[in-house]
Amino acid sequence: MFGSIAGRYDRANTILSGGVHHRWRRKTVRWSGAKRGDRVLDCATGTGDLAIAFKRAVGGEGVVIGTDFTPEMLDLARAKTKQIEFDLADVTRLPFDDASFDISSIAFGIRNVADPRAGIRELARVVKSGGRVMILELGQPPNNGFRAIYDFYRRHILPRVGGIVTGEQAAYEYLDRSAGAFPSAGAFVQLMRESAAFQSIEYERLMFGVAYVYRAVKL
Repeated sequence: MFGSIAGRYDRANTILSGGVHHRWRRKTVRWSGAKRGDRVLDCATGTGDLAIAFKRAVGGEGVVIGTDFTPEMLDLARAKTKQIEFDLADVTRLPFDDASFDISSIAFGIRNVADPRAGIRELARVVKSGGRVMILELGQPPNNGFRAIYDFYRRHILPRVGGIVTGEQAAYEYLDRSAGAFPSAGAFVQLMRESAAFQSIEYERLMFGVAYVYRAVKL
């Protein structure tokens, strides 16, 4: 499914979010505390936008690796930059040593993992003690009025527009189903606590709860 929409994935994201998804990624990088020289692993990197944002933060002396399980997405990511290594990998079985990164991240991908807890465990395993696991994901707005408006958009408009842009409406019907059912806010924090040992987990709502960014510090 992801391979079939790869060529028009970026365009669809920009149209469907009004471009705000770029701001959400920049927020994720800022909140991670990424600094020059850090090592960062971005999983489910897609076409590489979050990895590229991290690379700007860590500079030439830092290292960013992006992984994804869709070769077509990685081909597009590699075409964007030669400064980042992009590898084919499953977030539930990462081919990296324990404690080998300062930060690990996943944006709009954890809800697509068959076993989210296994993915979170791996994201935590590969970062050092005190390292950060950053997760950016869609969610449900807590305000009932706004949530009703967003649900209408997600169920009725998003799949149609996504289908027009990519030619794959089924992919955006899946996005509606997965985003509507996946836990967010406190429920997702609880899932994270059940998955790995963290000394703290915080989150911020983005656009009234359309999306959430989570920051977990490893014990």
